[in-house]
Amino acid sequence: MEESLECVGVIGAGSFGVAVANLLAKNTDVKLYARKPEQVKEINERRFRHGVAVHERITAINSLEDLATGCQLIFPIVPSSEFRKMMQSLGPFLRPSHVLVHGTKGLDYTGPSENGIPAAGFKRTDLHTMTEVIRQESLVVRTGILAGPNLAREILDGQPTATVIASKFDEVIERAQAVLASDQLFVFGNHDLLGAELAGVLKNVIALGSGILKGYGFGKNIQAMLITRGFVEMIHFGRALGSDTRAFFGTAGIGDLIATATSRKSRNYTFGYRIGTGETLEDVRSTSVELAEGVRTLMMTRHLAKTIKLRVPITEMLYRIIFEGFPVDKAMDFLMSYPYDVDVDFL
Repeated sequence: MEESLECVGVIGAGSFGVAVANLLAKNTDVKLYARKPEQVKEINERRFRHGVAVHERITAINSLEDLATGCQLIFPIVPSSEFRKMMQSLGPFLRPSHVLVHGTKGLDYTGPSENGIPAAGFKRTDLHTMTEVIRQESLVVRTGILAGPNLAREILDGQPTATVIASKFDEVIERAQAVLASDQLFVFGNHDLLGAELAGVLKNVIALGSGILKGYGFGKNIQAMLITRGFVEMIHFGRALGSDTRAFFGTAGIGDLIATATSRKSRNYTFGYRIGTGETLEDVRSTSVELAEGVRTLMMTRHLAKTIKLRVPITEMLYRIIFEGFPVDKAMDFLMSYPYDVDVDFL
């Protein structure tokens, strides 16, 4: 591939941020923003992070202003709980000429809450995708998402994979493909931005459930049922949130769901696995470096479903297991006897 002359920015030195930076560095120079000065030092001096070597074309920095000044194409990859705060800090340095392609699989909530939990009166307008947050907190118009399957550990280990760049703009897809595509990564394009974004968010909840079943000792048959019925719930949620179903049936949907819901290298699957073995939510939280995005998403989507009266029994049972300590075996008894009308009800 012809070498790109465009310096690209990455925000976030977590495992996925470093994985994406290493992929980009195969084609171009990269500025990697790390919030903590000690992380910047580790990357620039030791050339090592998350157990792997950091590519020589990556320079870590601690200034969002410098990153925005030096890079027109930026990949923000930070947890959804920190995304709006990050955009509020970055926004003043961004111009309409910037292009942002985020890699965050989560939702932002701005409605009323009680002890961090969405309160009564929850509305769809209280829930925001990361693309919506970018638009709300900056002048940037050309946005996109780096959709899955993207298991960070496999990318860091150099294993081949594919990904999806979804955007309404051809330019965004083409620029992202130019700097990302390599012998390790095949990059698809998709214009269904909202569908790809929601598929990447919602699959994390199903991955929690898949991990719980494995941790509890159930086999592949029941795991397959949960994944397929969970996919149906993803479709219903997607429609309720305003998307169509195209992206759900592609690499960003089914592909990402399979990878995330079956691999111990997935934080969401591993989180669920530990719950299934008998650990509590606080047990897992206290010993996790990065909290699984699906936990936060589950809290939001369950309360949204109640507000809009959406039938999502798997989401409801997972919420009760994780947040209320409901027994796994009793949840499975409920799901096995749940009166599903038909197997496929969304085509």
